[in-house]
Amino acid sequence: MAQVVATAVVLASFYALLGAGYVLVYRATRVLNLAQGDLMTLGGYLLFSVAVTVPGAPALAIPLASALAALAGFLIYRVLMRPMAGHPIFAAVLITMTLGILLRAAIVLVYTDQLRHPIGLLGLTNPPRPLPGGAVVSTFDLLTVLTAALLFAGLFLFLRLSPIGIQMRAAGERALLAAQRGINFHLIFALAWALASFAGALAGMLYANNVRLEPSLDVLGLKAFAVALVGGLDSLGGVLPAALLVALVEVLSVRYGDPLLADVSPFLCLLAMLLVRPWGLFGTKEELERV
Repeated sequence: MAQVVATAVVLASFYALLGAGYVLVYRATRVLNLAQGDLMTLGGYLLFSVAVTVPGAPALAIPLASALAALAGFLIYRVLMRPMAGHPIFAAVLITMTLGILLRAAIVLVYTDQLRHPIGLLGLTNPPRPLPGGAVVSTFDLLTVLTAALLFAGLFLFLRLSPIGIQMRAAGERALLAAQRGINFHLIFALAWALASFAGALAGMLYANNVRLEPSLDVLGLKAFAVALVGGLDSLGGVLPAALLVALVEVLSVRYGDPLLADVSPFLCLLAMLLVRPWGLFGTKEELERV
């Protein structure tokens, strides 16, 4: 049982990193970012590219790849999403879908579909770590949990206490009123995209070092999208319990049922939530109409 709990916590941390990106973009811009899984994959390949350029220097490669991922998110808003201001939200969602397809194609074109393992280029190892109760996880599993905890703590402090974070919350609620109050909501929206890309890139880099790196990792973003919907698209706090719930169901379905259920269990959780509470665990009913 200890192993089940440990595996579920690790998987929940991974889903939470990805799910945070969905919520950040939606809360700020009210747009569903369907390219979040591809931004995660891009983060992994950015790390691989930097590691090839400066091998054996993880202290340099990881922050640089993270910064490049955040810059990519910032530019995506400035170049693609900002011109959609005033257009129907559905058109903006289609832009994110198209962006995901183009990112996937570009990654295959540049890197091919060959499996990559950046951990060797970084000069790192991933030994197993025993936990109380007999559970065993890898080093990068522990790093995934720690990274998720630090990211969410940082985001909560940023959104609650910092002036820019408060402006981001205000712009997400009433963009026009925020603009009348002198808030540069385009800059705020671009920052939300940068943070979402950064969170996705962290998940991608951790997964690439822990498991593998390949262009098809974007499918993991669909599972995280289910997590964001279960928690509530407008609730960053809802991501954590939703991620833990979905991860626990997935791990239990693999351990005591059919391993093939792993790919569908997040969507079964989503279906159950839509039947019982369509706005999610901590979402609001008003957001259901917007979606």
